[in-house]
Amino acid sequence: MGKTIAEKIFDNHLTKDSDKAKAGNYVLAKPDIILLNDISGPVAVKQFNKIGSNEIANKESIVIVLDHFSPPPNIDAAQNNKLLRDFAKKYGIKNFFEIGEGIEHTLLPEVGLIKPGSLVVGGDSHTTTYGAFNSFGTGFGATDIGVSMALGYLWFLVPESMKFQLNGKRPPFITGKDLILNIIGDIGVDGATYMSMEFSGEALKYFNMDEYMHIANMSVEAGAKSGIFEPNDNIIEWSKSKFPDSYDKLLVKADEDANYYYEKKYDISNMEPMVAKPHSPGNVAPISEVEGIPVNQVYIGNCANGTITDLRQAASILRDKRIAKGVRLIIVAATRQVYMKAMKEGLIEIFMNSGAFVTHSSCGACAGLHMGLLADDEIAITTTNRNFQGRMGSSKAKVYLSNAFVAAASALTGEITNPRKISDWNEALKLVYGDSL
Repeated sequence: MGKTIAEKIFDNHLTKDSDKAKAGNYVLAKPDIILLNDISGPVAVKQFNKIGSNEIANKESIVIVLDHFSPPPNIDAAQNNKLLRDFAKKYGIKNFFEIGEGIEHTLLPEVGLIKPGSLVVGGDSHTTTYGAFNSFGTGFGATDIGVSMALGYLWFLVPESMKFQLNGKRPPFITGKDLILNIIGDIGVDGATYMSMEFSGEALKYFNMDEYMHIANMSVEAGAKSGIFEPNDNIIEWSKSKFPDSYDKLLVKADEDANYYYEKKYDISNMEPMVAKPHSPGNVAPISEVEGIPVNQVYIGNCANGTITDLRQAASILRDKRIAKGVRLIIVAATRQVYMKAMKEGLIEIFMNSGAFVTHSSCGACAGLHMGLLADDEIAITTTNRNFQGRMGSSKAKVYLSNAFVAAASALTGEITNPRKISDWNEALKLVYGDSL
């Protein structure tokens, strides 16, 4: 019997004392990256200190990103940031990223820390994002992260795999966000619990790497341990650009006779933009069912939806227009480099002229921390990944999830709006997927 992508990646990372990397087996494996942020990272550091170890097993594997409270809105957050700075200095952690450098899951691929075939663990559930790059990324609790820093390895239950094949041609204003919302709406928020979701299919050629991140990022919202892309032309080209001397050895493909727990094919040709209604990422409907719902706030950004592609999508809708009176539009570039590229392309000027509030990279309001929280009875439409009750502020607020095209269109009208009704797709294609605006 052949192996899935997940099984092969674990095969390549086992300790010498581990069991075989077969779905259902418990194994010991050495991560390539152990990721800490300013939410769970301080707890992981305290657990590491409790162990009594005086050294980190593999300093090169440790990555620390200050992104959730960026900049710190209170003293506790400032203290946690200081704790991580001191830890990085004490142990000589080179991959330490200060406030404003970027949101972890967009930043790490950008700076070349994520390779195809990597095993990545992080103290954040959306570590699944790295599956967009043919890697196995998964979230762990802070205790496990602390232990892994001391030992250099972790225990894993090798997951079963589910295969999702996406076929058909890309319809107007459909993004990776719509593809994953459609899947979650279909299988449910527990439909892939402790599974590795594998994504493939001819339709993926119409989407870029940023949009693959949309999909892998939200695989955890279906309960998945990871969401991995089968290598395709886009992934191969990205790998060549980042790792020209080794990309062909890094890419991991499933065997033709690999065993899957579940397989499903989707034809996206007639898909509408999808929206997740309150209060679950699985409460999904086509936009035609929610059009006209008034909104107070629109938020474009997060760890996989603040990419340059997302900002271009928003700009293609907002160009030469003003947002509706009474609507707040907050736009967050995922990294400093994305922000600088957006400035160079004229996107920031488009946003400012539209009446948007444009700010630096931060998890901020997405995680309900600061910089855009909702009051009682307010309604928001966002490109974020969760809309649990109270997630973005008041428990009496309502949050809808959508792609950046839909979010921007809704900011213009003051209500949930199908961009197909107010914008030209061919023009948007040229603006978004060309070299620049």
